[in-house]
Amino acid sequence: MTATIWWTIAGCAVVTAVIKGVGPVALGGREIPARMTGVITLMAPALLAALVLTSTFAVRDEWHVGAHTVGVAVGGVILVRRGPLVLAVAAAVGVTALLRALT
Repeated sequence: MTATIWWTIAGCAVVTAVIKGVGPVALGGREIPARMTGVITLMAPALLAALVLTSTFAVRDEWHVGAHTVGVAVGGVILVRRGPLVLAVAAAVGVTALLRALT
C-alpha cells in the first residue's frame, strides 16, 4: 500500500477518536436526553443501510444495476420471508455468479 493510504487510515483513526471523545466532554457527566438516545440508537442501522445501498448500486462514480444488484435483491427477499441468513448469502452469491457467467 502507498503512504497516502496509510495516512488516510491514520487520519480516519484520529478523527474517530476525537469524535468519540467529544461526547463525554460536551456532556460533562450529565445524562443523555432520551430523545438523543433514540437518535443515537438509530444511527448505526441508517449508516449500515447507506453502506449497503452504495455498495450495491454504485460502480466508481456512477449508479449501476447489474448482476450484483440482482444477487442482493434475491438475498433480501429470502431474509424478508424469514429465511436463514446462510441461505440468503449463498443464494445471493449463486445468483450473482450465474448472471455474471451468462453475461
